[in-house]
Amino acid sequence: MLRAMPALHLPRFDHGLTRDTVLLTAAGLVLGLLGPFGSYLNGSPIVVAAYWMACLWGAAGLLIGVGTMMRPWTGRWAERRGAVSASLILAVLLASVPAALLSRLIAAGLWPGPIARVPPWEWYGQTLLVLVGLAAGRAILAGLDRTAAPPPPPPVSPPTASGLLDRLPPQLGRDVVALQMEDHYVRVHTRAGSALVLMPLRQAVRALEPLPGLIVHRSWWVAREAVTGCRRDGRNLRLVLANGLVVPVARARLAAAREARLVGDEACSHATPPASA
Repeated sequence: MLRAMPALHLPRFDHGLTRDTVLLTAAGLVLGLLGPFGSYLNGSPIVVAAYWMACLWGAAGLLIGVGTMMRPWTGRWAERRGAVSASLILAVLLASVPAALLSRLIAAGLWPGPIARVPPWEWYGQTLLVLVGLAAGRAILAGLDRTAAPPPPPPVSPPTASGLLDRLPPQLGRDVVALQMEDHYVRVHTRAGSALVLMPLRQAVRALEPLPGLIVHRSWWVAREAVTGCRRDGRNLRLVLANGLVVPVARARLAAAREARLVGDEACSHATPPASA
């Protein structure tokens, strides 16, 4: 698509090229029927329309090229008041020179007699008017695109400990010892009890950072400072927490639990407590 460049707000090719192709082609057909600047006297409307389409496409390409070459200089002062408008005017003035030469060469090949009677300064003025209309029309379309574009979504704030702990009943306090996944909820265990919060387990774990802890089971996270011991039940290992809660440790997480020093090198107790919720 012919869109506004950051510094000059000039059109550039992008994924919406189809729309601009249609618009430039339609403008060429309209100019071919209207025949401005006496072009209606030059013969068949089909030939005149083809001439105007070629001129419009050439002018658009030259305007884009001049704007691209100017970007290293205009980008330094594009934020100043009036700088964008001044750079756009300068680009149109510069691009109209080769555009006038191109259109005159095309016209001279089609209608050599009548074109020879048009002085160069008048031809340049006509070309300048065409480029002004082209740049103004595309600037209007670019403004409509920006107006119609949906607003960007608000930034998603990462979960915070306050966002999790504020959902707990006040009587539970904020001293979290463990998190337990229950379907789409997480049960937050504190030293004073527990409560369900609608939040995935891993999101709740991120919310408690940087509180040291570890996911010891697919359904459990424990705070390191809350671990008071461990117990063995056959080949299974369980952690004992400060509030009396007993948490299973998955075999795949045993090495990580040892590395985090949740499980000491000494032998764990073999007493098996009753299952905890």
